[in-house]
Amino acid sequence: MAVYTDINEHDLKSFLAQYDAGELLSYKGIAEGVENTNFLLHTTKQPLILTLYEKRVDRNDLPFFLGLMHHLSERGLSCPLPLPRKDGELLGELSGRPAALISFLEGMWLRKPEAQHCREVGKALAGMHVAGEGFELTRPNALSLEGWQTLWAKSEARADEVEAGLEDEIGAELDFLAAHWPGDLPAGVIHADLFPDNVFFLGDDLSGLIDFYFACNDFLVYDLSICLNAWCFEKDGSYNITKGKAMIEGYLSVRPLSADEIAALPVLCRGSALRFFLTRLYDWLTTPEGALVVKKDPLEYLKKLRFHRAVTNASEYGLIS
Repeated sequence: MAVYTDINEHDLKSFLAQYDAGELLSYKGIAEGVENTNFLLHTTKQPLILTLYEKRVDRNDLPFFLGLMHHLSERGLSCPLPLPRKDGELLGELSGRPAALISFLEGMWLRKPEAQHCREVGKALAGMHVAGEGFELTRPNALSLEGWQTLWAKSEARADEVEAGLEDEIGAELDFLAAHWPGDLPAGVIHADLFPDNVFFLGDDLSGLIDFYFACNDFLVYDLSICLNAWCFEKDGSYNITKGKAMIEGYLSVRPLSADEIAALPVLCRGSALRFFLTRLYDWLTTPEGALVVKKDPLEYLKKLRFHRAVTNASEYGLIS
């Protein structure tokens, strides 16, 4: 979430008139994240999230994202839902951007998650994978091997501005992953961005998952590797195996992993660390001055990538066979 596109009150009220959402009381921008423009609205009926989809989001993907939320919700997953307009459409336009109103999910994201929270995230992730079965629309993962090469081509020439030697190191890492990426694992709909700020808790109870705008079809265990990277490292860059063990146990309590998925986990963790390093690097180098957005340090994920290079077995993440 972020704010790239500003809106004015007159246009917003005209937009809201297309919905049965009540009258506008207040609105404010949400600065966290890097992908779309988001506002928290309060109306006479309910709080809502207004999302304006920025240029990096392909409008053709929006039926997948919005339809997926409905599919998952119907199958018991707690997540926000897009509100239909009075004409039945889920998508409108505001300030020259495709826009949608999304229901507000109660809860807060955790700044300091503990092992018990990681266990709940593992359960919820596996629950989403199971609930996603049967969703008819598909969307390839644009941020896999080919997408990483494209991103790297846009950043490679300036990479050493961030840290000396990055150009050679990342080039070698891309070569390794291209040669070792698995080719046949259980696949389905994945969230692909389940960071702490996309998981809400009420107390210690997980209240729901949000922000499905990177969701796509890929290996299910790749989604778990993303969560291990996002939830199980401490601020000093060390891997917390207690958190990792809890997350994996939570996942396995809902969906078992095959032997091939377990064997592939170290390579997938390297890949997901590289994926977030590359998107952060690109944003770090290209985000325009003045945008109300929190840029994220790419070096955080470079440290994680270097950790995964030394991992030889999934047991080092806390998986007990």
